[in-house]
Amino acid sequence: MSEPDAGGDDDSAHAADNEVREAVLDELFATIESRKEELPEGSYTASLFTHEKGENAVLEKIGEESTEAILAAKDDELDELTAESADLVYHLLVLLAMKDLDLDDLRGELRDRF
Repeated sequence: MSEPDAGGDDDSAHAADNEVREAVLDELFATIESRKEELPEGSYTASLFTHEKGENAVLEKIGEESTEAILAAKDDELDELTAESADLVYHLLVLLAMKDLDLDDLRGELRDRF
């Protein structure tokens, strides 16, 4: 990782890039909530809210993605670990939405732990 340039422009660009990255979970959760409310046809997310198995469909996906992330980590497949971790987080956010929880609930719990 390189040092930021003293000019300030790099610092501003880096800060803006960090804001976009940090906002991605909020944007994803907002999309999940929108799909939950609108249930658009053809949406994978919407299908999880209406699945015949109910929340078990999401719980199964969380188990599957957890296992895949563990195996990727074990095999030092970092790209695969990143992809499986994203899948795991996505399905966990769907579960939170199903339970009428949100990112603020999650953030609060994490904040309370340190």
